[in-house]
Amino acid sequence: MAVNNSINNDALPTTLAADIEKQPPEEKWLIRPLWGRMAVGIIGGAPKCCKSWLALDMALSIASSTPCLDRFPVEQAGPALIYLAEDSTAMVRSRIDNICSHRNINIQQLPLHVITAPSLRLDLRQDQQRLMNTIENLQPNMLLLDPLIRLHRLDENSSSDISGMLAYFRELQRTFNLAVILVHHSSKKYRKHPGQSLRGSSDLHAFGDSNAYLVRKNNVLSLTIEHRSAPAPDPFLLQLISKKDKNTHLEAISDICLPEQKSDSSLKDDVMKLLKQKNSALYRQDIRSHLRVNNQRLGQELNKLEAQALIIRTKDGWKLNKPTHLDSQNNSTQLQLSFSSNC
Repeated sequence: MAVNNSINNDALPTTLAADIEKQPPEEKWLIRPLWGRMAVGIIGGAPKCCKSWLALDMALSIASSTPCLDRFPVEQAGPALIYLAEDSTAMVRSRIDNICSHRNINIQQLPLHVITAPSLRLDLRQDQQRLMNTIENLQPNMLLLDPLIRLHRLDENSSSDISGMLAYFRELQRTFNLAVILVHHSSKKYRKHPGQSLRGSSDLHAFGDSNAYLVRKNNVLSLTIEHRSAPAPDPFLLQLISKKDKNTHLEAISDICLPEQKSDSSLKDDVMKLLKQKNSALYRQDIRSHLRVNNQRLGQELNKLEAQALIIRTKDGWKLNKPTHLDSQNNSTQLQLSFSSNC
């Protein structure tokens, strides 16, 4: 059989895997460890969960090269482009002023660009092209669109409708090497994983390289982060500071355990059960990985169990102290029965 050695010039471009340039470790993050460099994704949550405050804090941090939430370092600072469809330009300016004053940032030197168009319909090719032209002119490191529902008239529950628009956002990312952050509402229906609570098609959850979820429970606001190709930090608490003597801003609260976590008695049982099941010593990070528990609380519980002589710390990690408390009770019962029978 004759072999056709001709080259079809209309073929897709390819390259050898070995010729693909590796990403340097220092270029992995946009905001460490909240958002990946050139990551597309969603900030999700119910209404009045400070989604816009978080998104604006991230954009301003990138533009000013100051730590996001006063805590998380920006690794790739540069211009940022934002569109807040539900807020007037005066409200946007007020929020930016508050964060700038809190961080002592000169707004006149801030490369934070605000789209002032009265509407933006990204299900229309004309508006898609206008946004691409704007990005090409400004070359931002990050694009923030808030909220997603105001940017289209598609059926959010239709996978075919939503997937087409998400493909456009992926095209923006790859064409201009920028991160894309979409603010989106979650449904009222509770889901164990916050990403599954995003309103509309499940494609929205699967789409993100980095996602951030805000949940308010009993007036406590928690933030959960997830990444496609990096470990996620532990969930932590946030608080919107709004006092007469302070500029309004969102603030991370450290070393506070989430109220959704298990009680101490439940955590104690889980630790004991895990060590018994594995029947070997486990390092603290391995226990934490299995139980998905706050690091500080786990450390406190391990110390309590050690003080009670239920577990011991070895060079290979934590393991059950044999005989366990339960074994001691059984042995005591057996001794009592033996004594009674001898009597």
